[in-house]
Amino acid sequence: MIRGSASENEARHRGPFAPHDASMDDALHALYIRAKFEHGEREIRAGRGVSHAAAKRRIRRWVR
Repeated sequence: MIRGSASENEARHRGPFAPHDASMDDALHALYIRAKFEHGEREIRAGRGVSHAAAKRRIRRWVR
């Protein structure tokens, strides 16, 4: 990882809100997950989401 990246800086800035024993990897993982959720929300707002029924059909194919 590049020192001083935007994610690392944000993780350091959010430090007081994280558990005291959280590592930098924990903080970066949390930021990654948050970014993925935000991306998904933008996709849904843009009309590129998948209905609940379609998602259930897709998952059913995976678990066969």
